[in-house]
Amino acid sequence: MQSHIDSFYRYMEVERNASPHTLRAYKKDLDEFIVFVKKEPMSIDLYDIRGFVASQSKKGLAKASVMRRLSTVKAFFKYLHSVGAVKTNPTRLVPSPKVPQHLPNFLTKDDAFTMMDKAEGIGFMAARNKAILELFYSSGLRVSELAGADVESISLKQGMVKVRGKGKKERIVPIGSYALGALKTYLVERLLIKEETKRSTKKSAPPKEPEALFINTSGQRLTDRHIRRVVVKFARLTGIEGAVGPHTLRHTFATHLLQSGADLRVIQELLGHASLSTTQKYTHLDIQHLMDVYEKCHPLADSNA
Repeated sequence: MQSHIDSFYRYMEVERNASPHTLRAYKKDLDEFIVFVKKEPMSIDLYDIRGFVASQSKKGLAKASVMRRLSTVKAFFKYLHSVGAVKTNPTRLVPSPKVPQHLPNFLTKDDAFTMMDKAEGIGFMAARNKAILELFYSSGLRVSELAGADVESISLKQGMVKVRGKGKKERIVPIGSYALGALKTYLVERLLIKEETKRSTKKSAPPKEPEALFINTSGQRLTDRHIRRVVVKFARLTGIEGAVGPHTLRHTFATHLLQSGADLRVIQELLGHASLSTTQKYTHLDIQHLMDVYEKCHPLADSNA
């Protein structure tokens, strides 16, 4: 079994450009599957797959987690069948559990603007945090894309940022004027902190790999977790309650574009969605926004009036 799994990992990494995060998820899911079935792929049948799904549900896993593990097993057997390692795909007739669809959270324009204003300040940390928030709201990047951005990814002259998204696919996204201003200020502060770090560590040779755009005071690339903390910090300072993170700003970016009349296909390209169906969730969100406005503004909208 392990040799088949190793082959599957190599296929997903090389042929499908799966990210390290996706590969880690596949490994965790297939490790669970191996422990449960205790069989070689050729001996596994439909009832084994169903039993695995039932066992995961009995463990109290959320439906979304159960569906992810089943999706991993399905992808695994689809690959085994394609290379002739199994004669039939036992997962083909196993339905995926239905997962309730939750609309994404987003900020109002007032909250978004206030959050950007809260990040105003002097010095490296303030300039960096301001640039992070402005770039999220201006370009709708994923946290992994922002964390992985390099200095050379930014074109201040063209007002563009090049990022590597899911499946290692590159795309170019425009940067708004406020984010550009914040980035220009930050890059000056970043240069100063890099020079200071170089003097303190007595390193003069330039790095061979691309330089990270967002760094800490030691000159090291910021992690996803660190960037999340920055977003949460300023959300709390703004007085925003509930779960707020980088993805909230991504949803806010898309929602505000749609409310301002942007075409759904354009939003799809900007967000880097492979399928338009993924982007269409924002239409439901926008309909809710229209209903809220209608109920507040139309004289006969209130059924209790």
